[in-house]
Amino acid sequence: MPMDALLKPSATLAPASGTASVAANATAPGASATGRATALRPLDTDSRAVTRAAPAAGPLRRGIDPQHGLQGEVARAQQAIDYLERVAGQLESLKSDLSARLSGRGVIMRGLEARARQLAGALEARTTQAGGGVDAQLDFSAGGATQRFRIAGIDIATLQRSAPQTLGFSVGSAGGPQLSATIEPGLSAEEITARLDRALAPVKVRAGLDERRQLVFTTPESSWSGVRDAIAVTGRGRVDTAPVPGDLAPQEWELGNPDALRQSLREVVQALARVRRSQDAASMALSTAMTRTAQPTVPDAELAMVADNFSASAASHDYASLLAITSALSGVSRDRVQALLGLR
Repeated sequence: MPMDALLKPSATLAPASGTASVAANATAPGASATGRATALRPLDTDSRAVTRAAPAAGPLRRGIDPQHGLQGEVARAQQAIDYLERVAGQLESLKSDLSARLSGRGVIMRGLEARARQLAGALEARTTQAGGGVDAQLDFSAGGATQRFRIAGIDIATLQRSAPQTLGFSVGSAGGPQLSATIEPGLSAEEITARLDRALAPVKVRAGLDERRQLVFTTPESSWSGVRDAIAVTGRGRVDTAPVPGDLAPQEWELGNPDALRQSLREVVQALARVRRSQDAASMALSTAMTRTAQPTVPDAELAMVADNFSASAASHDYASLLAITSALSGVSRDRVQALLGLR
């Protein structure tokens, strides 16, 4: 048999440890380009086989999928936790100082006033520092803070006296027959509120009753600027809206009056309890969002199929299968395998 015929298999197998581009770069200046291309053609096929196997590692990828809004939820909860922690610390300090002042233990008035100004500044910076999840009442919402407001001339007592009537609403360019509520004689406060809520829901405005059973409207805080001056009512035209301020207003405290000090202390205690509840809610929201980013569990049936396919390929004497396996396992140590198994 001619010597060149005996060497042909070796010529084909020699480049197996590299890629086609590496082999081409290593070509001697005097080698034939045509002969090299012919010798590397089987390796192109094997290279494609290795490439197809690579996406199998996809399910092991971790992280937050921005398409599902998880990144925004995590950021909102984290910023809310940081903000609420600062406010809670300031409230605790004010609680101690107010209590000491009332008991006559000589708290310097200037220090108390400085703490009140510091808290007022933190409350004013809420919209920029709390991540959009804490409202003016210091309540946390995983879906985003809401703005509470009232509409001039629309309250429970006025609507009951004016019944029967039909109110049509529009918010900016949004309106139409669906934004109307019929108020009939004899309706309770809850029934009137429910009808207004159904009418305004399509434009992201909701109606409810506050703790004093007064009518109050809410909208996402991010939408408030577009709602504030854009509400119109049939027969009245554009109506005035007024935001409901937060219950805590340290800039209005009269710290030199004992009765005012007691009222301020009550407000601080109530606000501190609300902040603690919001901290728990924000922590729960963060934990829930992080759990949703965990690696999905691979069904046992799919794992068994992968194992069977691997075993069959390993037992095969097909050169393409063996090349794909050895290339994929190159550099894989026991520690790396155990680390990957630990992700499940």
